[in-house]
Amino acid sequence: MVVFVLVACSSDDVPEYVERPVEDLYNQAMNTLRAGEYKAAARLFDEVERQHPYSVWASKSQLMAAYSHYQDNAYDDTIAALDRFIQLHPGNRDVSYAYYLKALSYYEQISDIERDQKMTGLALQSLEELQRRFPQSKYARDAALKADLARDHLAGKNMSVGRFYQSRDQHLAAINRFRTVVEQFQTTSHVTEALHRLVECYLALGITREARATAAVLGYNYPGSEWYMDSYALLDGVELTPEEQDDSWIARAWKTN
Repeated sequence: MVVFVLVACSSDDVPEYVERPVEDLYNQAMNTLRAGEYKAAARLFDEVERQHPYSVWASKSQLMAAYSHYQDNAYDDTIAALDRFIQLHPGNRDVSYAYYLKALSYYEQISDIERDQKMTGLALQSLEELQRRFPQSKYARDAALKADLARDHLAGKNMSVGRFYQSRDQHLAAINRFRTVVEQFQTTSHVTEALHRLVECYLALGITREARATAAVLGYNYPGSEWYMDSYALLDGVELTPEEQDDSWIARAWKTN
């Protein structure tokens, strides 16, 4: 008798599986999403796909489940769901949105430049992939703007680390960081300071020729910059002409960008 009662009670805890019309399930999921119950909405969209995997609503529900996770700030779940959608439906008319939402999920996790910038790198990679795959999509312009901001953020991180090394007289390590900004993030707002910091580091190491070449590039491209004025002052009025430094790495880097 005791065993029978326990089994009966435990069976009551298992919800009975009831297949429902796809429209009813999908509409309930949408209403739940609109009510701000994002976790529940994601589960309902998953249920649409589970009960009706071959219906036209299945792919819509996959994307909406990802969107529900995104609204809930569950970025890992969002990215996993979007990767699955992209893999299963590469030709879907909404696949460009899937790439965009994935990029946003990385972009919104960007932290300040004093912290690790892994998410910034992933955001930039995803935004550039969206631009490359769907240059004419309605998301391309916003992706381009966000990509520029991500590049500026990565450049800022390199500048912060470079200044840290420079303040401790670790000039070679600082030079590597400043060179990264000049070579990889030339369109950002940090490049003028990076050029000046290179001049400072080269002079500290006694590499006058590279200091002159870098200052020449700075003066040629940003003649009114306060950073150029500072570099010029450091070199004590030496004539700086970029044409004389054509074999320098800085001249070559600038010509290739």
